[in-house]
Amino acid sequence: MKKILLLPVLLLFAFTELQAQQFKVVTSVESIVPNGLGRSRIVNALEEKDYKEYTSVQTEEDKTRNKSDRGEIRVKNFEETKLLNFFNIGGIRFQNIAANDALISSMINSHIAEGWELAFVTSAVESAGKGDGNGIFITRYIFKK
Repeated sequence: MKKILLLPVLLLFAFTELQAQQFKVVTSVESIVPNGLGRSRIVNALEEKDYKEYTSVQTEEDKTRNKSDRGEIRVKNFEETKLLNFFNIGGIRFQNIAANDALISSMINSHIAEGWELAFVTSAVESAGKGDGNGIFITRYIFKK
């Protein structure tokens, strides 16, 4: 009896493992530039690229270089959703942060409704260092199906 039950379970597990997962990355860039001078956006590529086309292999014996032009890497079809900057002339605008949160939540909910699952979120801040009031806050939302 155990063998009869074990076979369907193993087949189901094998089928599940064979299905490839698909990933999608959406990036938000929020400006940390005073006086509202920066640009903040959610960026979503609408076309796929094969990284192998832009990858070269370099070894001691044989250095091969990819012959593709860097301009070919650019994605020309993408969505760009405007966000508000963190700062304006008066300083930090918490209302802008709340508005950005609402737009980012809407983007996440839209992807979930399309069958994507939010798998990972990673973020970072770029600034030149001490005393530099300029920079960006970047967040990558990684979805999977």
